[in-house]
Amino acid sequence: MTIHEEFARVRDSVEEWLHGLKHGMLEHPAFEQIEDEAHDLEDAFFFACFADAFGIPTPASYYTAELLPYLAEDFEAWERRMWERESVLDWKGHFHF
Repeated sequence: MTIHEEFARVRDSVEEWLHGLKHGMLEHPAFEQIEDEAHDLEDAFFFACFADAFGIPTPASYYTAELLPYLAEDFEAWERRMWERESVLDWKGHFHF
């Protein structure tokens, strides 16, 4: 086997691997499910930390207020999303099979 054939074989295997990676990360429908689940986990985290923004008193709000400077960019968008929902469980069960 020549060096050119060896490089061609390695290149083909790397191209196949990269195609599978791209398909799994961007093209597969599970990507939307994973993104939605991450969105829901982020919403749950923000709600646990900043429930007092909706009038629900929590004893942890004193300590989670220290996180606000780090989460300020996402806080406004999260608050808007939560006020637009009719329920906290509004988006659960929304899957694309």
